[in-house]
Amino acid sequence: MTARRRLVRVPASSANLGPGYDVLAAALSLSLELDVTEAGEFAVDAGTDLPADRSNLCVRAFERLHTADGLRFEIRSEIPLARGLGSSAAAIVAGLVAADHMFELGLEREALYAHAVALEGHPDNVAAALYGGFVLCPQASDGEAPPAPVRLEPPEGVEAVLVLPADTVPTADARAALPPAVPLTDAVANVASVSQLVLGIERSDLALLGRGLADRLHQPARRPLYERSMELLGRARELGAIGATISGAGPSVILWSFWQDTGKVVKAATAATAGWAAVRRVPFSPLGADVPEL
Repeated sequence: MTARRRLVRVPASSANLGPGYDVLAAALSLSLELDVTEAGEFAVDAGTDLPADRSNLCVRAFERLHTADGLRFEIRSEIPLARGLGSSAAAIVAGLVAADHMFELGLEREALYAHAVALEGHPDNVAAALYGGFVLCPQASDGEAPPAPVRLEPPEGVEAVLVLPADTVPTADARAALPPAVPLTDAVANVASVSQLVLGIERSDLALLGRGLADRLHQPARRPLYERSMELLGRARELGAIGATISGAGPSVILWSFWQDTGKVVKAATAATAGWAAVRRVPFSPLGADVPEL
């Protein structure tokens, strides 16, 4: 009898996208691969940086739907840890999708999303990882399952340039840095920004995108955690970008670039971050979680 096997590929993600705290996210062209095989005994091959037991997030997510007994989990990931690029969301989505496909559970994508939100604690990264493209995540009412996200195609001609600092910032520290309340003027400014940002994404309008990336809700409060990243945000247009956002909880930075300018943005950002960060072109991805091999 042929052993069952599933290979799942899930993209990285950038959440918040400036003013869209816990609401907006985008899939990125970096991926995590989870290879699950019937092996007769439980085993995890996750490299040196991830747990090799049932505490591994891929396995925990898998076991939310089906036991992992007798299965071997092999994890390969391009997504840096603790850099605000959705590594935990990708692991959760990979485990859920693998279990659903391997044991033919037939869950709708919205059901997988609800499981992923319950495990992750917030919706934006898991929505982008599962659905791909750009996502807007409506908030759930008390006691209700999270509504399905609204998916948008990546804006035409717009690419991401990723600035990846050597430092890491735990998500818990980034959330602890946020104030318990914000001034009304800041809240209104963010509503205006996020409205322009969503329209800019939908219309591929560079002017709306540039104005819509401004944030006064979470990024300024986190400045002490990654001063150099915040300084880079302020220099985004000087570097040739449309604008910039802190990716998720940070410290990574996404420089939003028109495709014709991407080469010079990469060159300028590399010079500006010499000695403390790596720079690479990482396009926004229209693809979410996929099962390329059964």
